Amino acid sequence: MTDFSHDVIIIGGGINGVGIARDCALRGIKTLLIEKHDFAKGASGNNTGMIHGGIRYLRYDVGTTKSSCTDSGYIQKIAGHLLHRVPFLFPVMKSDFGGQFLLEGAEIFFEAYDRFQPLKNGKSHTRLTREEALALEPGLSPHIIGAVTLDEWAIDSYRLTVENAVDAKLAGAKVRNYCEFTRFIQDSKQRIREIEFYDHIHKRHEQHEAKWIINATGAWGASISTQTQTPYKLRPGKGVHVVYPHRISNYGLIMKAIDGRQMFFLPHGHTTWIGTTDDDYYGDLDSPPILEDEIAYIIESARSVFPSIDPYTPDHSYVGIRPTLYEWGKNEDALTREHLIVDHDNGLFSVTGGKLASYRELSEEVTDLLAEKLGIRAPCETHSRLLPGFHPDPATEEVCLCEHISKEQLTYSIQHEIVSRLSDLRGRCHLAKGACGGAHCLWRASQIFAEEKNLDPKQQLEELKHLQDTCTKEREPVLTGANLAREELRRFLGL
Repeated sequence: MTDFSHDVIIIGGGINGVGIARDCALRGIKTLLIEKHDFAKGASGNNTGMIHGGIRYLRYDVGTTKSSCTDSGYIQKIAGHLLHRVPFLFPVMKSDFGGQFLLEGAEIFFEAYDRFQPLKNGKSHTRLTREEALALEPGLSPHIIGAVTLDEWAIDSYRLTVENAVDAKLAGAKVRNYCEFTRFIQDSKQRIREIEFYDHIHKRHEQHEAKWIINATGAWGASISTQTQTPYKLRPGKGVHVVYPHRISNYGLIMKAIDGRQMFFLPHGHTTWIGTTDDDYYGDLDSPPILEDEIAYIIESARSVFPSIDPYTPDHSYVGIRPTLYEWGKNEDALTREHLIVDHDNGLFSVTGGKLASYRELSEEVTDLLAEKLGIRAPCETHSRLLPGFHPDPATEEVCLCEHISKEQLTYSIQHEIVSRLSDLRGRCHLAKGACGGAHCLWRASQIFAEEKNLDPKQQLEELKHLQDTCTKEREPVLTGANLAREELRRFLGL
């Protein structure tokens, strides 16, 4: 018989939600987490993919920089298999306001950041002459006058989210994706005792009760809070990235957009990511569009410091919506990245804001609060317990040559990593994210998925088409020239 009673129900399977679920389960708190899509559907899986120290926040939010660096150090210990160090260059151009004075000021600024580097195992900055910078990266603009170095950590943020969800399940939590919250159910004293949600996989409504409810739905949180007597406001921020299917450089670049916003040019695994935009967003949170001018804006920003970008062709783009705290009168990129815990005083807490790099600290703070209310004294373990990363045996059958995905890896993920749909493997295993765009792997992967899930041929084709549509949607904003011809061929071949 299914148990519908819990200590805590967490709504939202982004990094904050799964981080809280993991911490709760490890302390013996009876936990249910629901997510209406797959995990990391929002900003958690559509960010710049760095556990960085937040150097740009040092100008106006030192606390966020310190907490990000501290938690980055912990995340390196528990998720080392998901991380790689990225050396960065901060080039200064002749056209930059202040020129040589800006270079001097940048070095002073990076010296301040060096104080936080030991917290995240970072290296101190180095100042480079024009000639030294061009020797390291010849693709840089010849108009630079010098550069400053630093290093940060890139991470697979999608897998970080999934592995937190898997570890929460291993620790005893009930973790369910494709379950969409519909409403709160209150008792006679207006206290929230139950929630209702719709299970999209099994096509049914369910009601579950809990002593406490956590709204950890990110940018969707403010809308959910309107079902209470104490709603709150956010300033959702839209962030778009452009992805190239290969490494253009082994160095990351910190650069400025035409309007002065800071952006990143980042080698990430086999690929290169450029972004991000930062604009107020008032549209559909489930389907934010990627506009042609946003792509042009990003590429122009890269071209200003790396003119060698032009011969390369982008493969796809992606978008995430940040749950930024509401403030009036500030530009989007100046808004705080601190988090907020809202006590609705009726059995519901809302968690919003924050950054990927400090998710574990936020999760510990929320779980401490719940543990105190439940009378549980168990200590936090999330800073020391390793995440359950997958280390496959030598492959006997390689399904994807671009991303070196084996049949064993796909099978393991389907069996153990809360995979409900074929498209879930796109984030968990990088399926169809390689240079071939799925041409060499989608059909075989769909067969493996169908075998593991006991699907009939019609269901297999439905899952395959859903994943193909997902891939096409990501590629559409960058379809020009050779990319457009390649996409037409894919569609003709049914890929």
